[in-house]
Amino acid sequence: MIRFDVLTLFPGIFDGYLRHSLLDDAIRAGHVQVELWNIRDWSQDKHHKVDDRPYGGGPGMVLMAPPVVEAVEAVQAKATPPGQVILLTPAGIPLTQQLVRRLAEYPRLVLVCGRYEGFDERIRDILQPLEISIGDYVCNGGEVPAMVIIDCVIRLVPGVLGDQQSLLEESHMVPGEVEYPQYTRPRVYRGHAVPEVLLSGNHAAIAAWRRQQAEHRSRRRRQLLEDTSEEWKPMAPQQKEKVERVTETNRTY
Repeated sequence: MIRFDVLTLFPGIFDGYLRHSLLDDAIRAGHVQVELWNIRDWSQDKHHKVDDRPYGGGPGMVLMAPPVVEAVEAVQAKATPPGQVILLTPAGIPLTQQLVRRLAEYPRLVLVCGRYEGFDERIRDILQPLEISIGDYVCNGGEVPAMVIIDCVIRLVPGVLGDQQSLLEESHMVPGEVEYPQYTRPRVYRGHAVPEVLLSGNHAAIAAWRRQQAEHRSRRRRQLLEDTSEEWKPMAPQQKEKVERVTETNRTY
């Protein structure tokens, strides 16, 4: 079992998320435990204030060190082991499948969700957390990133997935590699047919086709990442047509 302790100013955001799909099944089966904690409960202010204006001036508000530090320390003391503290922040290291694998090895993760203009730096100094970002962009808070981490990690917990074999060929299990295309019924939809090789029953041919498609998709993704590394711009119609022609040329059925 793996335990997640989520510290947030808005625990209600997680209500629906915890009651649906794979996570709900994993919690009911005892493979996953998720505990929610409101950081305001550790505020010493009569109005449960947890933020204040930054020293030196500037826009917005900053999460104060005392309620956050004391909340984390109190939550860690409620169970053993104390768990790995993770700060959800755009300044953190990027979340990758390889990092997810490492996180899945911990029996307990303490996820601290930021808000407003971020954390008082002394929170980092005192707690020495692992800082994780889900991408080079800014969310309204750390709640959605916390859900992303939970979603990714629980899939690697034994017993959570119905078929653990499905992990073997997933995208990013090998860094930079993505999965092959998948098809299901109907056989033909709006003139687009399922590749004949998938209907052949020839498992060796199917495996070879899937490897080829996975390699092609991975190369194409790397090229797209290189092309958009400076700044993403909407693709012009002629560029889109060119990409589609290249894709069609490289497609093998």
